Amino acid sequence: MATTEAPAVGEVQRQQPAPFARGPVLAIAAAVGAVLLAVSGQFGYFGDELYFLASGRYHWAWGYADNPWLLPALARGLDVLFPGSVVGLRLLPMLLTCAGVVLAALIAREFGGGRRAQVLTAGAYALSFQLLASGHVLATSTVDPFCWVLVSWLVARWVRTGSDRLLLAAGLVTAVAMQGKFLIAFFWLALAAGALLAGPRRLLTRPRLWAGGAVTVLVSVPTLRWQIDHGWPYLSMHEVVAEQNARMLGGPAAMIPLALLASGLLVGVFLVCHGGYALLRAPELRPYRLFGWASVLVPLIFLVTASRYYYVAGLYAVLFAASAVVIERRSTARWWRWVPTWPVYALSVPLMVFLALPVRPATAFTGVSVVDFVASGSYGWTRLADTAATEYWNLDPGARHRTAVMGDSYWQASALDVHGRERGLPRAYGPERGYWYAGHPPREVDQVLYVGGDPAWLRQFFGEVRQISAVRLDVEAQVANQNVPIWLCTRPTDPWPQLWTRMHRP
Repeated sequence: MATTEAPAVGEVQRQQPAPFARGPVLAIAAAVGAVLLAVSGQFGYFGDELYFLASGRYHWAWGYADNPWLLPALARGLDVLFPGSVVGLRLLPMLLTCAGVVLAALIAREFGGGRRAQVLTAGAYALSFQLLASGHVLATSTVDPFCWVLVSWLVARWVRTGSDRLLLAAGLVTAVAMQGKFLIAFFWLALAAGALLAGPRRLLTRPRLWAGGAVTVLVSVPTLRWQIDHGWPYLSMHEVVAEQNARMLGGPAAMIPLALLASGLLVGVFLVCHGGYALLRAPELRPYRLFGWASVLVPLIFLVTASRYYYVAGLYAVLFAASAVVIERRSTARWWRWVPTWPVYALSVPLMVFLALPVRPATAFTGVSVVDFVASGSYGWTRLADTAATEYWNLDPGARHRTAVMGDSYWQASALDVHGRERGLPRAYGPERGYWYAGHPPREVDQVLYVGGDPAWLRQFFGEVRQISAVRLDVEAQVANQNVPIWLCTRPTDPWPQLWTRMHRP
């Protein structure tokens, strides 16, 4: 495999790139936006959205056990603009997904693609299961891939033009991305390795690139300081992710197949595989071969570290674009020539919308599966808060001020904070993830209204654990909040500081 130095930047394409396919690309982006907006109010906040919203409203910090500060800040800002609006909270992820469609097409343009390549790329991005599904919710899996796509476009444009201002801009985007998730650091490591292996090696010597890196480090200091002061809880999340992967997603062996399937059926899978090959082998894409190496190294890094399959979603746009450019210029293999055609794209639309978005009624849920995960995790939070509030106000008035409200999972604690306070509940506590770091109940608390959880686990910390209710939803489907037990826990076995340390779960 050739690893020779690519042509000097600015000499890659002496002629101007093809015109931007503005009409069809913007039409695709608008269609994506319309679909996402149409389903944005379905079922309510997703569990992670509740977590970011509660963190931004009530537990602001420069860092959290599982993420930096950006997502709670965004959730808080959107909540100020659109108070209590699920649709308002989801306007930003919708806009980022639409912008991703456009940027993907622009990457194809930088690779030398004309109108057809740009439209094929935009369509593949719009029909990616992962990218479309993440466009429905405000989550790190929405913001982080968009930042990767934006950085990819800036670096690809730098390869063509040689303008170092683009590298500074890429560094500033990276600084923002690092406040949402640290994953983009691995992308840059892979790009750097790709530049060393295949060029352009000058990328690593550009002062403005290093200036952007310095800005990234500087703005990340508050989050890094929070992690240091709290014993780097972010690192402990690796064990949580590995356990969840093994329990729900088939472990490391399933990561690459799931990542491929998440790129989209049928179009995405073919274009991702072909795009990786094209970036490493196609002569016309040799100046951009560093992206080919990155598309190999990033999945390997995440595979070794037992990460989630969707961490690689930021690579899809580059791979789609590379494939589309080669398809536009050459005839494809006969056995898959039918894939990048408009009938296949058209047939993929209802399939991807059905699989990726909450378009089915709650009565059709089959459990917390990959397809139902977001919809199931969005249904019934107000009913959970209603049930907890009813039991809280049924307590003896003399004991109520000595009662703390606690959620077993960080989703449940977040729902009790976001929806429960509207129903008169006091602040919520939780032993999991960022909620544990938000503090323990005051010393005078001697009983806990505990939502969710297992009685055997609770009896390690309380002398008496008694179920007093359960959440009953208005559908029979087995969703996340169906039959959640509510316990009254009394006679704590230790004072709260010691008890809280024992209760901590990553």
